Amino acid sequence: MKKIYLITGGAGHLGSTLCLKLQERGERIRILAMPNENTAFVERTGAEIMRGNVLDRDSMRAFFILPEGYEAQLIHCAGIVDIGGAENPATEKVNVEGTRNVMELSRAAGVRKIVYVCSVHGLPDIPKGHVKREIDVFYPEKVDGAYAKSKARAANLVLGMAREGLPAVVVLPSGIIGPYAGKGNHLVQMVKNYLEGRLPVVINGGYDFSDVRDVADGILAALERGRTGESYILSGGYYEVPEMLRLLREATGGRRFGVAPTWMAKIAAPLSEFVAKKRGRKPLFTAYSLRVLHENGRYSHDKATAELGYRPRDLFDTLRDTAAWLIESGEVKPKTAAHRKCRAKRRRAKARG
Repeated sequence: MKKIYLITGGAGHLGSTLCLKLQERGERIRILAMPNENTAFVERTGAEIMRGNVLDRDSMRAFFILPEGYEAQLIHCAGIVDIGGAENPATEKVNVEGTRNVMELSRAAGVRKIVYVCSVHGLPDIPKGHVKREIDVFYPEKVDGAYAKSKARAANLVLGMAREGLPAVVVLPSGIIGPYAGKGNHLVQMVKNYLEGRLPVVINGGYDFSDVRDVADGILAALERGRTGESYILSGGYYEVPEMLRLLREATGGRRFGVAPTWMAKIAAPLSEFVAKKRGRKPLFTAYSLRVLHENGRYSHDKATAELGYRPRDLFDTLRDTAAWLIESGEVKPKTAAHRKCRAKRRRAKARG
């Protein structure tokens, strides 16, 4: 029987990358996008576009009607990423109730295999010096922030349904960054700000960065080889933020930058949120994201490597390709010698294979 890949949130950064990967394989793809969402990028992959909202089951019913002779593989990417720390009813509804709707409709439609895209933020913090690994039960009360709590609740929901027979696997990516349609991604926005000269200082603290292309490969491997009811961390590597920006500077030949002391960043965080809200943008950093940067950000992807063949690439390559994509796609105007250097490095890398 032939396969059709159903992807909720298919027009987002991860969803569109999955579509590119599946297009390369010659697979049939169908995505669910919000009614007014821009799908121009993903349309290039030949994906069938359906409109709906994960909070409205009726709007999704056509999405789950399969063509004759096909079985479905589903990837649930749709969700709200929120780096604000306060309780957010929309985040809870979309990430938990939306996930429930998608899982129950998948079960009713007889979907063959499901991957739910959770987040490492759903894992409770542990003392520094230790490495975070997969867990069987998530504890929303032990994680910080509305987003993390919603992801922990949704993971418990999916794993509970898996114990009852739903053919579902959970993956937990770390901080996703990389090329392609990354609008709305805070980490891609940071790269863009740096290239445009709008990032004179950075914040102390560290994070685990994972390439969106590696995460997409890990998800597709989880569909093929992931064990039902199991979870897999799809991390990349831990870097201090100034170290990450130094790699970006090396990759692009960009400007020097300063490092703001933590006390100053804490004072500036409320202003950053206020200004972003007034301008209708997402803030680059918040009081919550500062706390995250000072948690234990070290994760093991050993299980995903052993069972799924997951192997993340070097962050330098990710940053080089992200910068080159932003320039080539017109997101950043190629006005400087640094941008020309970035494109030249990308061409040399492609030539080397």
